[in-house]
Amino acid sequence: MAAGSCILLLLLPSLVTASHSPPGCKIRITSKGLDLVKQEGLRFVEQELQNITVSDLHGNEGQFQYNISQVKVTDLQMAFSDLNFQPQQHLVFNIKNASISLRFRRQLLYWFFYDIGSINASADGVHIYTVLQLAKDEAGRLKISNMTCNASIAKMHAGFSGTLRKVYEFLSTFIITGMRFLLSQQICPSLEHASLVLLNSVLDTVPVRNYVDEHIGIDYSLLRDPSISVDTLDLDFKGMFFPRVREDQELENHAVEPVIKETERMVYVAFSEYFFDSAMHSYFQAGVLTIELQGEKVPKDLEVLLRATFFGTIFMLSPSVDAPLRLVLQVSAPPRCTIKPSGTSVSVSAFLNISLVPPDRPPVQLSSMAMETKLSAKVFLQGKALRMQLDLRRYGWGPMGAWGESPPHPTQSCFLLSRFRIYSKQSALESLALFSLQAPLKTLLQLTIMPIINERTKKGVQIPLPEGMDFTREVVTNHAGFLTVGADLHFSKGLREVIEKYRPVPTAAAYSSSRPAEPSLDPSSL
Repeated sequence: MAAGSCILLLLLPSLVTASHSPPGCKIRITSKGLDLVKQEGLRFVEQELQNITVSDLHGNEGQFQYNISQVKVTDLQMAFSDLNFQPQQHLVFNIKNASISLRFRRQLLYWFFYDIGSINASADGVHIYTVLQLAKDEAGRLKISNMTCNASIAKMHAGFSGTLRKVYEFLSTFIITGMRFLLSQQICPSLEHASLVLLNSVLDTVPVRNYVDEHIGIDYSLLRDPSISVDTLDLDFKGMFFPRVREDQELENHAVEPVIKETERMVYVAFSEYFFDSAMHSYFQAGVLTIELQGEKVPKDLEVLLRATFFGTIFMLSPSVDAPLRLVLQVSAPPRCTIKPSGTSVSVSAFLNISLVPPDRPPVQLSSMAMETKLSAKVFLQGKALRMQLDLRRYGWGPMGAWGESPPHPTQSCFLLSRFRIYSKQSALESLALFSLQAPLKTLLQLTIMPIINERTKKGVQIPLPEGMDFTREVVTNHAGFLTVGADLHFSKGLREVIEKYRPVPTAAAYSSSRPAEPSLDPSSL
């Protein structure tokens, strides 16, 4: 019994770790962000309620036969609405004291008298209470998984006109009661379709597992259901890049879990060191962290210096003295990202092979040296794309002030010094001889290699937001082991515009069958 307890205690930490994988990316939506969503959501609800389809109402009372058809919502007044977080996984949308104006067609047959016309009606004291449950689906995408709805109408009245106005007023209680019942029965099904079908189609535009470029992809699948408090909604994303040549590859996450405490902005997005490490590991696995310069691509000043440094070796290679130089820079291990409150850096280890390439002869290696460098990394947003720009120059800026150059982007935070050194793989004596090459090679990297690397990462990676929703007033803040982007939101496209963009085009047959039938004008059909 004691032995079993000891084994359980030993396994407990691993079980806890397995059930709670730390996210590489985390998003927090605050109550301020929810207020913006409410404004756009209310417009969407109004549009949906205006498209309510109410069934025809027909019947008879003694010698009276009636038909109410072509019910149209002409106006909506939402006097009070609210959208709130409800722990643990819910959003509550509440509309009180709303009014709905209607117009419908009337047909009445009384003995030999036939009357036709329209009726204007109004439903007042409309109360709609909906609860949306949010969850991750099997693909790791955020979805509205369930909805509960309760709708009621306090009162309804109608105005009649025409030759049989008195008759309609006599039957108004029956007709209005029927219309009130039919209308209240259509509100919730309309909103249920809007939520579970239309709004979920907007959530489908959030990238989950997409290709970034021809070499790597990004996995933004949710690790667990959203966590909702009274003031915030938190989403934990995997935030892992993968090489396209090995899409099933998993990189274990040992980084610090991002912790978002702020609530002043509409949204906060946090990225751990794992997020950036997995990107560089994927590029390394894809085999693209190798750059070759040969002949005229080698800067002239550097070529002269290299030929002088290796003069003795080159002189002994006659007649290959004038053969072009070739430089091959190959990263030897996946680069690692370090995020500190003072700034972000990327540590890189690489091999630099210098060779002569005589025509029609095998290359002759002059030197193979190891390089270690710590690059300053500038992380910033451009639109919805997160970008990282690497640099070998010495930077220093941040919350304490600035020295030298200023940040290239107002949403970027950086405060660090780059580092660079080279040494020979063969001997300490050769390392000493290579000391004079350190500054020129650093310049080579900065002017030739770094632009190539930054061009590859220029596109950046999209942050998982729905289409039509963009960031404004972004601010990047560094923490120990992760960084956060605080921003406000705005809708560049309305919900309806995004929904219509991705709505399947109905076939002609489906369209004709779904249209309500036109009411008959023949009294004999009543």
